[in-house]
Amino acid sequence: MLWLKFLLAACAIAFCIGLGYLAANKYRCRRSFYSQLYDFNERYLSELGYARKPLPQFLKEYVYAGEFGRTIGAFSAREELPRHPFLSDAEQKEYADYFAMLGKGDAQSQSAFFTAKRAALQQRKEESEKEAKARGALYLKLGLLAGLAFVILII
Repeated sequence: MLWLKFLLAACAIAFCIGLGYLAANKYRCRRSFYSQLYDFNERYLSELGYARKPLPQFLKEYVYAGEFGRTIGAFSAREELPRHPFLSDAEQKEYADYFAMLGKGDAQSQSAFFTAKRAALQQRKEESEKEAKARGALYLKLGLLAGLAFVILII
């Protein structure tokens, strides 16, 4: 009977840690989104400066993952950009404005716009990386503590 208690305790702890991992998913998605957006911005700036390929061809050259991949897919298909639950309303508007300018105007004006966006994107990328690291560890630890508290209550 003791082994059953240990098994139940291990399952409870694993379940709570899993919940903590899922709760931290918002911050991991945000980090991934801003990291890919910053990298996309850098590639697009270099593209504007040198090769100047058509935008649909440029979008197909790279593989995008997660929510950013979904955004690029919607933009390529000329659909409405998806709303992301991990972005605030101001950030949603900012990224919608970013994609609204993509491919519009001449190369010089686009280059000036996306160069101006570079610093803001880098700052958001760094902030989201710090937040994902801190909050991810916090939620895992809270999950572990909740699991241990649950085990103490059961036993």
